[in-house]
Amino acid sequence: MIAQTNTTTSQIETLAKLYLEGKPAEISDETIAQLCDWLMGEFHQLPLNLQFSDYMRYNNAQEMFVDIERGQLWVSADSYDSSVYPNPIYGFIFQGMHDYDHYLTDSDFSLEGEIVAYNFTAKRVPSLDIQKILYSEIVLRSAAYLYLGHAAAPKIVFP
Repeated sequence: MIAQTNTTTSQIETLAKLYLEGKPAEISDETIAQLCDWLMGEFHQLPLNLQFSDYMRYNNAQEMFVDIERGQLWVSADSYDSSVYPNPIYGFIFQGMHDYDHYLTDSDFSLEGEIVAYNFTAKRVPSLDIQKILYSEIVLRSAAYLYLGHAAAPKIVFP
């Protein structure tokens, strides 16, 4: 058990440093447009009523799953402040889609849970560039959060 904990801690630190020390990626307008089109398609398939909130936070995945089973999901304003999106609605959609992927994969907010959710999402995206953006947003940014104990400044990095 201790070896697994040390491996996870080491993995969190390694991935967090890739995020924290990485230079922001240059992303083409074409890739951003493709990402936004894909996110809009994902949004239209969500069987949920997404609710915007400045203050609502889920303490854990199980709490969020209860709301999802009721057909709604609170999306926190500070969860999707990435500069990659030309309009904040796409970050809102991304967060809702990502949280629903946690539900579909029964994965929590640990690094392992984020990797499971990422892998589930990555299979649906239209390009490798979008996979890399989502890896940065889901896995690397989450590792930075776990490492720091608070949200890191948002950015997209391609390590």
